Amino acid sequence: AGGPRARWLAGLNAEWGFAAADTGAGEDAWRLGDVGQRRSYLTALRAAEPGLARDLITASWDAAGAAERAMFLSVLAAGPALGAADEPLLEAALGDRADEVRSWAAYLLASLPGSALGRRMAGRARRGLRLEAGPRGPRLITSPPAECDASMRRDGIAPGPGAGRSQLADRTRLMLEVVARTPLRTWTDAFALGPTAILALPSGDWAPVLFVGWSRAAIAQRNQDWVAALITAAVTGRPPAMPAENSALGQLASRADPALGAPDPLAGPEPSAPPAVRAALRVLRFRYDMLKELDVDDSGG
Repeated sequence: AGGPRARWLAGLNAEWGFAAADTGAGEDAWRLGDVGQRRSYLTALRAAEPGLARDLITASWDAAGAAERAMFLSVLAAGPALGAADEPLLEAALGDRADEVRSWAAYLLASLPGSALGRRMAGRARRGLRLEAGPRGPRLITSPPAECDASMRRDGIAPGPGAGRSQLADRTRLMLEVVARTPLRTWTDAFALGPTAILALPSGDWAPVLFVGWSRAAIAQRNQDWVAALITAAVTGRPPAMPAENSALGQLASRADPALGAPDPLAGPEPSAPPAVRAALRVLRFRYDMLKELDVDDSGG
């Protein structure tokens, strides 16, 4: 239950040696251990030697079951940042028989800078969202995909459960999935604008869809500039109006740089702000206060 922290503590006090007793003996944990021990071994190896962990996954892939292959990829997701050397393994996993494995592979590739999947998603995104000059200034025009074709399915976008019954709903979902998997640099490069300016562009009824898609992308890609811009837009601009937006705002707040909760950088909510906005601000300010306390403790030695 204590995980890595308990094993670290065990190394400091011999009386806590029992906490490390079930970790296995080196490679024996991988060859002979149960699922939990194999995961722990792979996690530790990935943290210490990312290349060796990747080689071990590659060598074990064909003999592993679907659940274990999904575990391999979940370890990659939780470990050190992915690199270009991880891409061949993940690209191959896009063709896996198991839905969960394909989903993990697509998620990881979408967060990997410069990946081929990211470029494919960027192409779809640019076809689906463009900047157009209008009499009242520039605005975003959305043209969602007509259908979920074979290439989209391989890249982790599956037809929705309502596909065929509500074409508009399914096209909306497809657009959301494409935006969520598109490298955020796609938009700043294409529009020659920063995140804050992009979020301020009128987008009509598509605003909630774009907000959720960009939020998921910002979280997956760990892009603090977009996280900050999205939170500020939700607090100072159009308040979230959909459950999916409220959920996205909460996730943004839990992953944001604590400094975003400082009173000066982040404005307070309007009197009529919905509960989701107020809850997000409470999270941010709490994290800011905690960080400030830690800074004070550190400065005191």
